[in-house]
Amino acid sequence: MYKIAKKRVLNPTVTMMDIEAPLVAKKGKAGQFIILRVDKDGERIPLTIAGCDVENGTVKIIFQVVGATTMALNQKNEGDYIEDFVGPLGCPTKTDGVKKVCIVGGGVGCAIALPVAQEFHKLGAEVHSIVGFRNKDLVILEDEFKACSDKLTIMTDDGSYGRHGVVTLPLKEALESGEKYDEVIAIGPVIMMKFVVATTRPFNVPTTVSMNPIMIDGTGMCGGCRLTVGGKTKFACVDGPDFNGFEVDFDEAMERSTMYSDFERHEREETCNLFRQEVK
Repeated sequence: MYKIAKKRVLNPTVTMMDIEAPLVAKKGKAGQFIILRVDKDGERIPLTIAGCDVENGTVKIIFQVVGATTMALNQKNEGDYIEDFVGPLGCPTKTDGVKKVCIVGGGVGCAIALPVAQEFHKLGAEVHSIVGFRNKDLVILEDEFKACSDKLTIMTDDGSYGRHGVVTLPLKEALESGEKYDEVIAIGPVIMMKFVVATTRPFNVPTTVSMNPIMIDGTGMCGGCRLTVGGKTKFACVDGPDFNGFEVDFDEAMERSTMYSDFERHEREETCNLFRQEVK
């Protein structure tokens, strides 16, 4: 059992927790993830490591409340326990030789982008961060990004905060103005990452994307997280989650990500009904 040391609501749909897991905290690095179960009958879900506090033995996770399991997790409070917390899994983000990097995050993907930006900042690289949200109410981690970014641009779809537009707009402007990035790292919805790659490709800027497909065991055995990268089958859990964006088959990834939408909707509705009954 793993204790929830801290809980903080970042916006109406996104929650941050610090979980007491000293062995994971000791080994976890930016770009890696964990797999947890809320209770013994629960499903296994992957969540990116948003930070590690070795001194306190805690691992930070940030999740969006979208399905039955994240709804159940969100019902937990400080001092409560969750059943399983396994990790670190996956390959850490590669940082060697990068002196100037542009981190592009979208929505809750910014929770994954933040520790990557922080790691590059800690290593002395120049960090430009571009983060996008649907509107002002959904903006998260602004202060944290400011602290680790030499330049931060916030975009909102409706223009209610920061600049109006999508994340590829300032990225394209920067590249056209002559910015020379050693690497662009995109983390967010698959469609967003696809268009980031389309933006960087004409400039031949190395572009890494963080893929988060359907995942079960996290060890490469189930094959649920398979992707086509460079014409070959790769597994996000052991080969990634970072991949060369120029080689990822985004259309296939998007199609596979919606395979269980109806099932997930049904489970969410059942969980909502259960919570309503408990409240009564």
